[in-house]
Amino acid sequence: MMQKDALLQLMVITMEECGELIQACSKAIRKDNHRDNQLLKEEIGDVYAMIQLMVKFDIVSYDELDERVMVKNCKLSKWSELIEDEQE
Repeated sequence: MMQKDALLQLMVITMEECGELIQACSKAIRKDNHRDNQLLKEEIGDVYAMIQLMVKFDIVSYDELDERVMVKNCKLSKWSELIEDEQE
């Protein structure tokens, strides 16, 4: 079982990394620098590392994440142009 201090640290660092990714996305939009953006890649990687730690410490499983990805993709196919609607 994960100690309360470690859980708090995991959550706080994850929040901080998500905030840094938000900032990198915002800068990429403002500077029209989406591809080959090293800072953006680093921040995405940092968030991904924290997600992997959440799996390691049994906060979430990869199966649960995969299931959620399918749910999100379904929503995106209806409300955005990012995912093609597979029912068409």
